[in-house]
Order: sequence, then structure tokens, then C-alpha cells
Amino acid sequence: MAVLAAASGGALGGGGPAAAVEETPPGQVEFPAHCLPPQEAGLPPADGPTTARITVDNPAPRVGDTVTVTYRVTRSPAVNPLSAPLPADVLTPAGTVLLGGAQSGEVTVVGAKRNEPVPTGAALPAVTMTGTFTVTSPGAITLAPGAYTLHTGHLLDLDTVCGVTGAPVSERLTATALPTANLRRVLLGSGYGAPGARVTVTGAGFAPGTAVTVTGRAGAAETADRVAATADARGEVTALLPVTDRATTAVVAYEGTAWSAQRGTGPAAYTVVEPAVTPPGTQRLTATIEPGSLAMTQTGDAVTLGAIPYGDGGAAPGRIGTVTVKDARGGPAGWSLVGRVGDFAGPGGLRIPGGSLSWTPSCTAAPGSPSPCAPGSPGPVGPDGAVLASTADAPLTGGTFTIDATVALRVPAYTPPGAYTAVLTLTLS
Repeated sequence: MAVLAAASGGALGGGGPAAAVEETPPGQVEFPAHCLPPQEAGLPPADGPTTARITVDNPAPRVGDTVTVTYRVTRSPAVNPLSAPLPADVLTPAGTVLLGGAQSGEVTVVGAKRNEPVPTGAALPAVTMTGTFTVTSPGAITLAPGAYTLHTGHLLDLDTVCGVTGAPVSERLTATALPTANLRRVLLGSGYGAPGARVTVTGAGFAPGTAVTVTGRAGAAETADRVAATADARGEVTALLPVTDRATTAVVAYEGTAWSAQRGTGPAAYTVVEPAVTPPGTQRLTATIEPGSLAMTQTGDAVTLGAIPYGDGGAAPGRIGTVTVKDARGGPAGWSLVGRVGDFAGPGGLRIPGGSLSWTPSCTAAPGSPSPCAPGSPGPVGPDGAVLASTADAPLTGGTFTIDATVALRVPAYTPPGAYTAVLTLTLS
């Protein structure tokens, strides 16, 4: 377990033989708006259509990703609130984008102070606003235009507020859930025994209260050795399995009607030792290689990520403490090392979602190790977890493995300054 910290259009009439037609951009929508000029302007409310378009930088994010939203208003009933021309670069827009479907809420968007000069009484020009939100739920998410405010900062600071009702959906995205790691595992009281011996099997990582099947296995097939158990409130099971089938080479446990990689454990090696008849005048010599354990160590338990200048946003880089896994169990069972990270807690209750932390793992097997080591896929970690490294099941497994990962925490622009801290939990099974 390590602690991570980050410092912080439409048709146009023409005079020629044919009218020119502007192609409507995908996602552009039109809806009524009610714009209230500032009281100082002495102008009546302006009602009319607003034409706008919403786009996102990632239409297929994963839960925990940060999505950038762009809200562009190309036409508005709002007019220049001054009784004089409005100079260039004095108009600042702000607004909201409405989320629906799998995730509800509002996204605040703001724009730069950038505009062409506006004559007296003329309509205010097109504006572009951007903002971000974090995906919290998998599924289809819709984005629709919300209210917007046009602030002019020439002579007087004036706000024209445009209310929006019934704006149609302008953009859609589909979010996918992070993969859930399987942490089910079993340990055997003994790795060998004579036919009929009863082996103590302990398991963990099951759904509390569910029925669990403990069974022998020969390769990918189950043997006749089988016993039922029930997971306790902590998701743990204990069973006494009689091993009578001489084909049994491993023991597995699973929830449901059949073993699967999602609901079952990896195999724990077991050897059926046949009793032998010793002829007269001879002595049988037996040497037993005792299976060891699966364990890990790490160098340090604190990771400091790079600082991000306030206002800029970006990726705070770092590297986890090196992890060493030693697998001395023998037999066919591989292993998996999974990491999980919660939200980064900052000053005043502020938080950065744990899904904003991504890593790029690496894994090296020591010379002579029977198993090759596979690093996990680059991507977000988050509270649901991601695989840091693993080895596959094989007839003979084991070895010593060195595991590292570079990490990066996506920090949104204008995240308040301060230290943001989270705990990365590593689970070996």
C-alpha cells in the first residue's frame, strides 16, 4: 500500500441562378431563448432563437475520465447593451451544459474575452465556451445547451442573461465502466497427500453469503473431488476437501454453476502421492520439496507526484515504489497484482477523482524464473482497480519478478492550490 500526493446555418438567398446553401454542422441545434439585458441599458427583453452546438473531446470515455466540453453559441437574440459601439475583445461568455441519461448534472463553461467590434443595437456575436466534467457512471450520456450569460466590460460591467427552455440534445457520448479485478484466491493446508487425504482449503475474495464450490482439477477439467461451502460475511470460506481422484493436480473454488475466470480462483497446486510397495531387501528413499508462499515486498510507501502550476492543469507525473513478487508455490497457479486508488483529498474537502490517476506498468522476471511476467495495460487505476502485473497459469509456475509503473494524475485547470493525497492499495492473489 502506497500513499500518493500531488502538489498542485441555413439557406442563403443569392442573386445568381442558384442559391448557395451552408451545410449545418453535425449536432447544431436551435431553441428559444429569453435574454434579459442589464437594467442600466434600459432595453426590453429579447426573445428569439439561439443556434448552438456542443462538442466533446472524447466521445467514448471510461468511468473516471475527464471530458472537455465546448459550447458554441453561433446566434443569439441578445444585442449590444450599450448606446454606443462595443469595441473588440470586451465580451466574456459563461454558461452551463446539461447532462442527462446515465449521468445528470450541469457543466460550467466559460469563454475567453474575444469578439469583433459590435455596432450600436446590433446582435452580439458568436461565442465559444469550454469546461470539463468527470465521468462517474457508465452508459449513454446526453449533453444539451443550458442558460448562458454575455458579460460586456466596456464603460460599464454589464450582464445579459439568456434563459433557455427545452433545448434539444446536441451531443452524446457513451461511457464504459472500468474492468473489475477478480481477487478470489485459495490456499491449501498441504500441497500433497495420499489418495483419500483430506486437505484444508481456505479461500477469500468471494461475495459474502454466496455458495462456493471447491473442487479438484486436472488441467482445465474438474475431477471427482468436490465439496460445497458458503462464504462468510467477510467473503472467506474454509472447507475440508477429500482428494480421492488420482488425476487431481490442483484445487480451485468458484461461485455459480461452473468455474470462470471472472468468478473463480486460480488453481492451487496439489499432488496425489501414491503409496509404493517396497520389495524385500530394499529401502525407498523419498525427498519432499515443500511448496512455499506467494509474497511481495515494496521499496517505500510514499510517492510524491510532480507539481502542477495553478491554472494550467495537466498531468502530475511520478513513479510507484518498486514491487518485488516472489512465487515459491510451484504447481500450475499464476498470480495477479491489482492496484486500487480512491479520490485524492485536498484542502477544504476538495477532491480529485481516483479515476484521474493513470499508470504505465512494467514487469521483469528474474533469470531462471519458470514464469514470464506480463505488465498490466496502460490506463486509469481508480477505485475499481486495474492489473499492475500478472503471470498466467501453466504446468509449472514460479519465480521472482520486479514490477514498476510510471503514474500521472490528470489535474483540471484552476484546481485550487494545495496538497492532494490518496492511498494506492496493491493486492496480490
